[in-house]
Amino acid sequence: MNIEQLGLFGVFLAGAIPWFEAIAVVPAGILFGLDPVLTVIAAATGNIITIAVFAYGGNAIRSWIIRRRVSKGKDSESPKLIKAQQAFDKYGIYGMAVLGPILIGTQFAAAASVAAGVKPLKVAVLISAAMVIWAVAIAWLMVALGVSVFEAGVTSD
Repeated sequence: MNIEQLGLFGVFLAGAIPWFEAIAVVPAGILFGLDPVLTVIAAATGNIITIAVFAYGGNAIRSWIIRRRVSKGKDSESPKLIKAQQAFDKYGIYGMAVLGPILIGTQFAAAASVAAGVKPLKVAVLISAAMVIWAVAIAWLMVALGVSVFEAGVTSD
């Protein structure tokens, strides 16, 4: 495995971590000289996997959090869950898809959308598509501006 492959694997893993998001990982990968197209693919793939997990597990995750909070004597709704639900109520599924990456993160946008009653497949497709559009737009902008810290393919002789 060469250094670029390791970098792309790191981008894939970071894209899967909530709050890192593909839209944050793509610029980092490009800054370090990774191929922009491969960087978008790796970051988006990692992010899409966790979006699907949160979309299909949204109700179970929400129920588990509520049970855990109640067993500790706290209110059933956590402040983060309330914020996610308020964002869904204000913006709906399409707003969550577009604004989720910058408001609460794609994974939490997916879980909140499913908890609000949207079908998991619709949530996963819409939020994933919006995230890919964000990632491609950011990559395109960085390439257009020529932003890079390290150039790919540089070797020492």
